[in-house]
Amino acid sequence: MARILVVDDEIGIRELLSEILYDEGHTIELAENASQARAARLRIRPDLVLLDIWMPDTDGVTLLKEWGSQGLLDMPVIMMSGHATIDTAVEATRIGAIDFLEKPITLQRLLKTVSAGLARGRMPIVKPLSGNVPPSLTAAPVLLQTPEPIPAEPVAAVVDKSLLGDITLDQPLREARDAFERVYFEYHLGRENNSMTRVSEKTGLERTHLYRKLKQLGIESRKRST
Repeated sequence: MARILVVDDEIGIRELLSEILYDEGHTIELAENASQARAARLRIRPDLVLLDIWMPDTDGVTLLKEWGSQGLLDMPVIMMSGHATIDTAVEATRIGAIDFLEKPITLQRLLKTVSAGLARGRMPIVKPLSGNVPPSLTAAPVLLQTPEPIPAEPVAAVVDKSLLGDITLDQPLREARDAFERVYFEYHLGRENNSMTRVSEKTGLERTHLYRKLKQLGIESRKRST
């Protein structure tokens, strides 16, 4: 499971990507502009960022440059756009983006690109040397190899099955996750007296996504207060 920040000014794109990646088991943070993206970047330190190029306040390429200049570009960033030129995509890659997704984004392409980005992991920020430094020391940095840790002997997992209720572990992951989510959302609906506003706040899901998730899980539609 990874923390993924989705930055796009189109609510439809945000919700679509959020739903797909959430169903893949990731934790999703949404931002509709550069200001929200900056705050989310500092708050959750995402493992990967999906960043739209064309946004109303500050465009994605400018935000990418900003993060790079501030030493904040230690996570993989994948740019997105439906109108960008090849030059723009090349520039974003030169600045530090690892890939580019052209809208409309297909499911297969999204999952493949995100998987490749997460596989790269975090990269150390290498700050340029300053002052009178011999040319030989300004060459590309050499990353020292550290010995790989010796893997520990596997330990059999002990699961307190009393915490699972009627959920069985002897089923496919997606079905087990759906069963857990039904219990999870029923719990919060009951605790918050079916207030969708409070459940949305507690679970961290936008209301539209929350309604869609409840329908998907087959949770009964009841009279809910706002």
